[in-house]
Amino acid sequence: MQVISYTDARNSLKAVIDQVIDDQAPTLIHRREGGNAVILSEQAYSSIQETLYLLSSPANARALMRSVDQAKAGKAKRRKLIDA
Repeated sequence: MQVISYTDARNSLKAVIDQVIDDQAPTLIHRREGGNAVILSEQAYSSIQETLYLLSSPANARALMRSVDQAKAGKAKRRKLIDA
């Protein structure tokens, strides 16, 4: 994660935002007195929110983790999508 000072972020905010979006990597804005902040692209933020939502149900989280374990063990199956 890139770290920049508050002053640098303020002076080049457009460039910072463009880089966050282009690189799909967050940037931490460091303030001398604490209270740092992180800038994320909207796509990254939405992805995090979706993951949190899917894992918020213990039953759903267990099912997802089982599926991940099966895929890692080579037990995943390729399937065709059904047209609706």
